[in-house]
Amino acid sequence: MLPPPLEQATPQDASAIAALHVAVWRLTYAGLAPADAFNALDERVRLPYWAAALADPERQGGILVARDRAGGLAGFGMAGRDGHPAMGGRGEIKHLYVAAAAQGQGVGRALLGALMRHLAGQGAPGAALGVVDGNAPAIAFYERLGGVRIGAYTDPGPRWRSRNLVYAWDWAASAAQIKPILGGIAQDWII
Repeated sequence: MLPPPLEQATPQDASAIAALHVAVWRLTYAGLAPADAFNALDERVRLPYWAAALADPERQGGILVARDRAGGLAGFGMAGRDGHPAMGGRGEIKHLYVAAAAQGQGVGRALLGALMRHLAGQGAPGAALGVVDGNAPAIAFYERLGGVRIGAYTDPGPRWRSRNLVYAWDWAASAAQIKPILGGIAQDWII
């Protein structure tokens, strides 16, 4: 089954993206995040963040959503070139969320591949992202798709100083490293 097409997110998507962010975050970090951090994250808190991100034309180039056949939001990704120092100068993928109902359908891989194409188009030498240490499903997903662990950092979040592992993909290092992602994604999936 092919994943749904990817579309450019618009400011009208902010509420749906905030809801998806909270739903996936709460499902993923139940039992990992401290209770006060877990309880503090809600749509009211995330909506201004996503509204600002979608209103910024510089960031909007890397904000994509995957739509299901019925038109609902199925996933989200965002990329920016000026990443965390732990990313080693690679383009940073800041968020990659896939709704529970869409997992296992290729949405995450499609989003990751599209974000990599976006970063390569901006001249980034590779892509990197941070994933919370302990998020075993995400770690397994990134490793299965050729991500190489290059380091770690502590997120200084206001309520949770999580340890994040950094996974990277370098275009010049090995074509085989990114083939599982880019090689299996048809260009026409990107609208």
